[in-house]
Amino acid sequence: MALKVELKPHERIIIGACVVTNTDQRARLLIDGDRIPILREKDILTPETADTPAKLVYLAVQLMYLSPDPMAHHPTYFSLVRDILTAMPSAWPFIEGINNYILNGDLYHALKEAKKLIGHEEKLLETARSLQASESDRKTA
Repeated sequence: MALKVELKPHERIIIGACVVTNTDQRARLLIDGDRIPILREKDILTPETADTPAKLVYLAVQLMYLSPDPMAHHPTYFSLVRDILTAMPSAWPFIEGINNYILNGDLYHALKEAKKLIGHEEKLLETARSLQASESDRKTA
């Protein structure tokens, strides 16, 4: 069964080892293949945009997903996991899910779970910012 992908003007998509850039009009692609990594531009992180610990974990999983040799990225991934769990123990359920998908060779779903980890991190950071703002307000009052 083919995957149907609709691209916006100038949107990029990674298909296997290729980056495909759309022209100035919408395009619809039918992609037929077995276990070919596909990532839309909105799901792609770069080293420059991976600016938090959870995003770095996502980037490591993304590199595994796109790589012909995913295990080459395992040392980086597990080092990042150790660091994030030290700083954010509440990330464990997400990390456990990512690890299970990686062990089963389902890197696409590991990537989706890593996206949930980013959401969890954002919630924690927002809570910390709110608490810090409340503390600042109390000190100035």
